[in-house]
Amino acid sequence: MSMIRNIRRVMLPSRTLSRYMVKMLIARFIGILLGLVSVLMMLVLLAQADDVLAAEGASWVSIVSFIALRAPQLASQFAPFATLIASLLTLATLNQNSEVVVMKAAGLSAHRILLPLGLATFMIVSVHFVFNETIVVNANAELEYWEANDFAVDLPPNEGPVGRVWIKEDNTLILIENVSQIGNRVVLDVVSIFEKSDVGHLQAMARADFAIYQNDQWTLHEVRRFDVESHNLAITPSVEWDIAVKPERFLALTVRPDHVSFIDLWKSITQLREEGLSTDQAMASFLQKFAAPASSLLMPLLAGVAAFGVTRAGNLIIRLVFGMALGFSFFVADNFMLAMGEFGVAPPLLAAWSPFLLFLLVGYAVLFNTEEGKRPLQLVTGMLRRKPKNAKTADTISS
Repeated sequence: MSMIRNIRRVMLPSRTLSRYMVKMLIARFIGILLGLVSVLMMLVLLAQADDVLAAEGASWVSIVSFIALRAPQLASQFAPFATLIASLLTLATLNQNSEVVVMKAAGLSAHRILLPLGLATFMIVSVHFVFNETIVVNANAELEYWEANDFAVDLPPNEGPVGRVWIKEDNTLILIENVSQIGNRVVLDVVSIFEKSDVGHLQAMARADFAIYQNDQWTLHEVRRFDVESHNLAITPSVEWDIAVKPERFLALTVRPDHVSFIDLWKSITQLREEGLSTDQAMASFLQKFAAPASSLLMPLLAGVAAFGVTRAGNLIIRLVFGMALGFSFFVADNFMLAMGEFGVAPPLLAAWSPFLLFLLVGYAVLFNTEEGKRPLQLVTGMLRRKPKNAKTADTISS
């Protein structure tokens, strides 16, 4: 305990000061996030309220349900941005009230001043991650399912993943329009089968309204099969489907990363690896589940430019704008690299964490080159440029 206490005294300022700074940041973060979500929610309602109320039997309850599903998405999406603004306002207030000057006069370095804000953002990151994995993913799935059914009232519950799937099995191409899970059964809706010869020529096409997996066997229902050579069209109510693909593979291929928790996404990645399929896109989304909330940890560092500097120089507004520009640059780079990872252009690890590491270095570079942070560098530069004491004597003797 004494070792922990000593480390805390070395790393952190006093407990009172740390609590004061943490409360400032968290209070501003909550206020800014609630304001952003409220304004954005009103804009979303202006655009989509008519669609929600157009469904038969829709009422104000439908609007409330829409808000309950859409608001968590907005809160999760704009949490890092709210952290950036809250950090800028907190540090600018401390600077303007000369509280940063008092801290530095008490012997606190820039790192010790920013560390309480880092602890506050760590709490924000932890809550953000849990909020994403428990509430946001379910809200995303339910809202997309509801939108796909035109906001219909009294829909049956969404039982599983939804999405179009292409599969190649030997010389057969299979297209499934929709994959769903009802209880213990996996149902494939609108199955299209394209049978090819060994040289690649199309031999037959088949289309089934749906397929069900029961007793370790797939069964196609309402099947229409067209033979290319004989031009015969055969219609059968049901037929056994001789295919080795298990239901888990279809479910893994239809998993939406923003609709499932990181545990379910990892199970899907494992299943795809066992099938010998590429997992780069899914892995990029998996790593982004950790990198996206962690981006809030950078915001006090990027906002540090608003804290260190002489306020009487009149450039506090410029520092705020510069800190905002750094934050926006990070969001642009993060979204760009995420898109590169999802398209398979960049490796998953690089796509998820390279913006974080890059702007971590940028934040430290800006911190060390602010007016207060660069004094040690100026001291070293001045010592190198200073003439030695005997330089004048040497010049006199030589003359």
